[in-house]
Amino acid sequence: MSFLSYLINGISLGSVYAIIALGYTMVYGIAKMLNFAHGDIIMVGAFVTFTMVSTCGYPPMVGVLCAIVFCTVLGVVIERVAYKPLRGASKLAVLITAIGVSYLLQNLALLIFGSNSHQFTSVVALPNLKLADGALTISSVTIVTILLCIIIMVVLLTFINKTKIGQAMLAVSEDNGAATLMGIDVNRTIAVTFAIGSALAAIAGALLCSAYPSLTPYTGSMPGIKAFVAAVFGGIGSIPGAFIGGVLLGIIENLSKAYISSQLSDAIVFSVLIIVLLVRPTGIMGKKINEKV
Repeated sequence: MSFLSYLINGISLGSVYAIIALGYTMVYGIAKMLNFAHGDIIMVGAFVTFTMVSTCGYPPMVGVLCAIVFCTVLGVVIERVAYKPLRGASKLAVLITAIGVSYLLQNLALLIFGSNSHQFTSVVALPNLKLADGALTISSVTIVTILLCIIIMVVLLTFINKTKIGQAMLAVSEDNGAATLMGIDVNRTIAVTFAIGSALAAIAGALLCSAYPSLTPYTGSMPGIKAFVAAVFGGIGSIPGAFIGGVLLGIIENLSKAYISSQLSDAIVFSVLIIVLLVRPTGIMGKKINEKV
């Protein structure tokens, strides 16, 4: 039963990584940029939820909705102020800007909330599930996280393949210039992509802190990096790839902590990524792109 418990918890953690990775993979797939401030938007979303629930006394769902709205607006503002002026700049300039935005968000959180750890109240108030006569207990947060991750992936795939703005995203991801000639508003499309990714980050922040209820201004840093690893692992630019990469990463991390070493689990996760990329550089579900010269 212990292995099954570790496996389920790993899937739950991986589902959080997958939700974050979906934001990474959408932004990269459409805007062709790596938003390394994405992990700190997770932290912002968690702090908004924490403030609304613990300080203002609102119900958890109201807190999560406020976090989604706030992070959606924040994502659009970051894209317009920090990334849009660099649309034609080198990738290095965009990367440095993303790191700068990340540190800006962290330091603003430090000024507002301080460096002490805050006790986060779970946003999931459901009974735990007991199986095998109580020998195996699955927390309600675990169940909700896994189900929500699957629902989000299905909704995103449907949105992209069946809606007009989704088709515009696919067009922009294929060829930015050609999409402009076809009358697609590229700036609006990229802004919507950032809005969706930031909303997902807010959800992931609430779920992550519900499972691990310690909140600091640095809460989103490592999950953000691991979610990026998950996106690359699964094939960055692929929504199913982000889902599979996130879940596998969570399982590997949790089983490594349980059976090898909790101190080496992060090293094992990154080592597996290196091995996968050596064998398949595009990731598990990534497609090889032939560039014309």
